[in-house]
Amino acid sequence: MTVAADGATLGLALLVGVSLGLLGGGGAILTVPILTTVAGVEPRAAIASSLLVVGVTSAVSFVQHARAGRVRWRIGGLFGAAGAVGAVLGGLVGARLPSTLLMLLLAATMVAAAIAMLRRRASAGGTARPRPRTALVLLQGAAVGVLAGLVGAGGGFLIVPALAVLAGLPMAAAVGTSLMVIAMQTLVGLVAQPALADVPWQLVLPFTALAVVGSAIGTALTGRIPDRVLRRAFAALVLLVAAGITWQQLQLLVLLPLP
Repeated sequence: MTVAADGATLGLALLVGVSLGLLGGGGAILTVPILTTVAGVEPRAAIASSLLVVGVTSAVSFVQHARAGRVRWRIGGLFGAAGAVGAVLGGLVGARLPSTLLMLLLAATMVAAAIAMLRRRASAGGTARPRPRTALVLLQGAAVGVLAGLVGAGGGFLIVPALAVLAGLPMAAAVGTSLMVIAMQTLVGLVAQPALADVPWQLVLPFTALAVVGSAIGTALTGRIPDRVLRRAFAALVLLVAAGITWQQLQLLVLLPLP
């Protein structure tokens, strides 16, 4: 595949990185649509590319958050280990599903993520709560991991609310721990992606580099922008992109010849 990087695609890579560093999620649900609709990458290759971009960017941002003391290692380790196993399973299942179905599933995931961000109370991370049960953390991690491998979505917008509401983590700690989980499950899920050989490296390498720069900016902004403003603005963006994906895939379905 010979897909070259352009200014619009690389500019949006910064947005992906800022989202990951600042919110602990949103990387994949932006990366896959950007690669498919803006750069013209085939959906399966875009999903594999997304796992690579998000995995590397999350790992770098995670290190920055860890140095600032915003990572809860036990919860993140349990969630991430279960998510890594789920990501492999999701990748194997996704290889057997039509590309259009994967994209529509991604759009549905984006809508669910946006709703979760809008409904999460700003006070969710304000007070500490008792440790969540290990079995519950493992179950949630596995479920999000399957989603990651299936549609190339790291699940940060599902992980962060879970960590803040169910685990009682402060918002900043939920973001840092989410990045730990995303890095673990996306990099492992990448191994199970059959489209890895089709990754357009001439696009993905500069895209990843700029996403890493954006993640550093987002990490530096953590805690400086009101959570309520971020949640509403980003939820609106996610819903807009989901609508665009759905419209594009429905048009493709209409144009497909009947068997």
